[in-house]
Amino acid sequence: MSLKLTWWQNPWRLMLAINAAVLVGVFLHKIALPPYVPYIHLLVDYHYGFTKRALIGAIVALFTAKVPVWLVFALAGAIWLVTLGLFIKLFRRTFGFGDAQLPLFVFIAGSPFFLKNFMHTLGHFDIDGCALTLVLLLIPARSIGYVLIAALVSIALILVHHIFVLMYVPVIAAIVVLRFYLAHGVTRLNAAIGIASLAAVGILFLVAQFAGTVPVPYDEFIRHLQSRMADPSRTDLLQFGYIWYQPLSKEIADTWGRMPSNILGIPVFALLIWLHTPLWQYFARLIGALASELHRRIVIASLVLISAGYLIMFAVVFDYSRWISNWAVCMFLMLHAVKMLPASKEVSLIPPDDRKTNIFGWIITVIPRVGIVRPF
Repeated sequence: MSLKLTWWQNPWRLMLAINAAVLVGVFLHKIALPPYVPYIHLLVDYHYGFTKRALIGAIVALFTAKVPVWLVFALAGAIWLVTLGLFIKLFRRTFGFGDAQLPLFVFIAGSPFFLKNFMHTLGHFDIDGCALTLVLLLIPARSIGYVLIAALVSIALILVHHIFVLMYVPVIAAIVVLRFYLAHGVTRLNAAIGIASLAAVGILFLVAQFAGTVPVPYDEFIRHLQSRMADPSRTDLLQFGYIWYQPLSKEIADTWGRMPSNILGIPVFALLIWLHTPLWQYFARLIGALASELHRRIVIASLVLISAGYLIMFAVVFDYSRWISNWAVCMFLMLHAVKMLPASKEVSLIPPDDRKTNIFGWIITVIPRVGIVRPF
């Protein structure tokens, strides 16, 4: 009886255990599915010169001439574990790790937008942006070197996939502003380096988007990919090779062609966001408690600009469940960045004993993930 009473008095520990069980279930389901898009990204390299979405494949080519299918899950699983470790380290440093912080931890770590969805999208590149942004939140921001590291991270992400220019580069830029420029002030030198870094990232994006198409016929490209496969008979895993030839206009046309059916998922996304209300309320209290009005305005402007980038992605590429999940992850990352700013008062954490908060916590705990294109 006393054990049951303990769980009932502090259900947040049980929620963590259930989240772990759900993660195992999502993983077992994921490894049973063919990794169509993730696998082909391990095959594409710079064999034909500069190519968009080819950095990961080029790195893999340095270590092996033949790519087995299991490597998708091995590499992606390792990155997922690294991301988990980085997040736990950041959370502990920012908020601490006790019973009082458990509701906040459950609403972030147990969110279907975050680690559970990264498990479902195992092998996709989204988690790379999250992991590298976590690194930027963990390392010191004492010198202009921090700005240059952020620029190199952004460049690497765009070489992985140019859509990172909207997915994680805006949140990286916001974190640089909050952690470096607000702390050290703006000088001619650091402003010039910041502007030059943004220009370099922007130019690279344009080159990748408009000059990164494979310059050989499609059949020759596919033959090259087959030569890198450990099992060349698995031609079904090459069916997405066309994305290295597809112009932006075609991607937009495909997205708007799917819009009538995909837009039906928006109420589901809205519901999932609403279920995180205790977390958003805590985030709002953090912003309101900032010691500087200028800081508050910059934080709000950053959140608007990050969200605007995702609205553009919604209009261009139709993987809506991934985009809304990564938007939420960016909000989680920004929450940590805001907590690092000077505050005028202490902000109360998410209450562990509020009935509505507990209900929301249980619901997000049992939701296994959001998905890739459509909800669930």
